[in-house]
Amino acid sequence: MSWMLIATPPLRSVEQFDAVTADAGTPDGMEGRWCGRTENGDLRVVTLWTSREDAERFLSERLGPAFARLLGPEPAGRPEVLGLEVLRSWVPTPVG
Repeated sequence: MSWMLIATPPLRSVEQFDAVTADAGTPDGMEGRWCGRTENGDLRVVTLWTSREDAERFLSERLGPAFARLLGPEPAGRPEVLGLEVLRSWVPTPVG
């Protein structure tokens, strides 16, 4: 079953996001990732995974250590993460 994560990372800039994701590498099971900014300036990251297990493995084995390497062992604020089981999805079919 597909799994989606919506996260508020302890990052202040897109450049920090780019550095952390580059350090963490390309994860197995990730089908897509989007980063945006809310009206109050907070970053939000949405990821789509083939499974909850793939997402949890990436968070614990690769993303957490990347945060620690680049931002220190205790970055300002803990990331807030909401996990959702994907029940329905829609993707437009390309023409041609």
